[in-house]
Amino acid sequence: MAGMVLFGRRWAIASDDLFFPGLFELFLRVLWWLGILALYLRYRGKLDCARGVLLGNYMVVLLVLLAVIVCTMLAIVCVSMRGTICNPGPRKSMSTLLYIRLALFLPEIVWASLGAVWVAESTQCDKIVVSAIIATVVVSWVIIGFTVVIIMVVFDPLGGKAARYSSAAPTLAFNPEDSQFVGGLKTAATSVWEKRMKLLCCCVERDDQAHMAFSSTAELFSTYFSDTDLVPSDLVAGLTLLHQQQDSLRRNQAPTEVVSHSPGPAQKDDLDAELENCRHYMPIAAAAYGWPLYIYRNPFTGLCRIGGDCCRSRTTEYDVVGGDQLHCHFGSVLRMTGLQHRDFIHISFHDKGISQAAKYLYRRLVSDGILSQAFSVAPEYGLVIIGHSLGAGAAALLAFMLRGAYPHVRCYAFSPPRGLLSKSLYESSKDFTVSLVVGKDVVPRLSVTNMEDLKKKILRLIAHCNKPKYKILLRGCWYGLFGGNPDDLPTELDGGDHRDLTLPLLGEQSLLTHKSPGYRPSDSPLGSPTKYPPLYPPGRIIHLEEEGPSGRCSCYTAQYTAKWAHESEFSEILIGGKMLTDHMPDVLIRALDRVSNRDACISCPTPAGSA
Repeated sequence: MAGMVLFGRRWAIASDDLFFPGLFELFLRVLWWLGILALYLRYRGKLDCARGVLLGNYMVVLLVLLAVIVCTMLAIVCVSMRGTICNPGPRKSMSTLLYIRLALFLPEIVWASLGAVWVAESTQCDKIVVSAIIATVVVSWVIIGFTVVIIMVVFDPLGGKAARYSSAAPTLAFNPEDSQFVGGLKTAATSVWEKRMKLLCCCVERDDQAHMAFSSTAELFSTYFSDTDLVPSDLVAGLTLLHQQQDSLRRNQAPTEVVSHSPGPAQKDDLDAELENCRHYMPIAAAAYGWPLYIYRNPFTGLCRIGGDCCRSRTTEYDVVGGDQLHCHFGSVLRMTGLQHRDFIHISFHDKGISQAAKYLYRRLVSDGILSQAFSVAPEYGLVIIGHSLGAGAAALLAFMLRGAYPHVRCYAFSPPRGLLSKSLYESSKDFTVSLVVGKDVVPRLSVTNMEDLKKKILRLIAHCNKPKYKILLRGCWYGLFGGNPDDLPTELDGGDHRDLTLPLLGEQSLLTHKSPGYRPSDSPLGSPTKYPPLYPPGRIIHLEEEGPSGRCSCYTAQYTAKWAHESEFSEILIGGKMLTDHMPDVLIRALDRVSNRDACISCPTPAGSA
């Protein structure tokens, strides 16, 4: 639902987000109240020291104050459990309760300050009482500080403008003034997202190219989220519901829908050969990450092993350029690949964007004569371009550029981004490029079109769900960790309207909106096919799918089956606990090992019930 409006501005928290933090604080406050009560009942007759009366009064008032806070927090927890994400009506009293709870911080701060002063002057009193009151004062200030941190986290820099738009949008039709205001809001959102990107990537060199990348990324994020009025927990709940729905649909698919045909002998041999090539080249592609990946894979011994390489200055026949800590990177490359110094002619650690990296490498390899030099030394060798993730995208583009001079070039793209090639280039790349994707890896499925599709599915599930958010999150957490039955999924409103969601949601009171006379589909840039044409991953695609039960805590060693996959199988972002980890290069290496060691099933089709 929309973020709460408090003190005249919107906050990045909804009225049903307070169940878990409220329950946690309620638990602490009840324990605290019981401890103070037990302390007072036991030692109230032993407070005959200096300032002892003040300490007794301090505990009495603190008991009363804690009792009021406990009752308030209990009311907040109970109210937060009511309704659904899209039905905040039963929680309309939440704003009043929050104002009361925030107001109670004032006497708590005052009383904690007085307690600190009084206990400092009561050194002659019973040490147990003094220590308990000191602990009470410390806990008070810890909770106050924790609350300040939460306020900073849920603070929305655009909250003031969003609150104004939220109060006006349901009653006013679109007009030029509203359009101008929305444009200003989107500009401000882009600025905020750009600052967030720069803070997140604070170690990136700040040049004109980096500024352009930050601006483009910020514009994409602000555009993607500008027509929703959801808080982060709503998106998490939507992803949780979508995860279960996708697993349920996949589980209930007929076998003919999952396995289109059995592989023939030629196709099987081709797959086996390409898997062996991928197994050979993937460690080299992973080595391009340098010392960070090496230490990640060898956390206890990695730093000691490459420490000498980092401090050593070596002059050899090979050329090392680009970036810092070059010898640390190169030492890691040697250890991860098992290659020798003589196997390298040129090493570059430049890390610009995909197309810029491809152009830079083409200039160095062709214009500067590096490839000519290499083939003059070893004319019997072939030319293979490899890369992982964004490097896979750069490798695919570079292979296209080199095809004119080197028509037999091959490319292996590991976990490449989906939004890379046009339809015609995608078809052409099948002749010389093979891509490898593991499991639910999100990057080969990541495109503007898929992101928009993901957003629509999340909004539809949120709008149709008839359970409160805390139940969705608890169920989703259990399902993600231990698995379960994905069919047990409440996604339909009791007697609700099932019409598709077609309106921007910023400022609306509910996600189940109706088409307004002033709404035009072209208002949303993401809905324009001319600005965002469909893009495709490179080459033929090998998909490694994990067998066995779902759940991150499953006690089994993952095994994988391999098959040739069509690009349409990656036209949807799949939600799961491994959608990010399946992209890691070490996961790809392990997956290839666990496929290549099972020759009997290396080309078997995916079982109908696998998840």
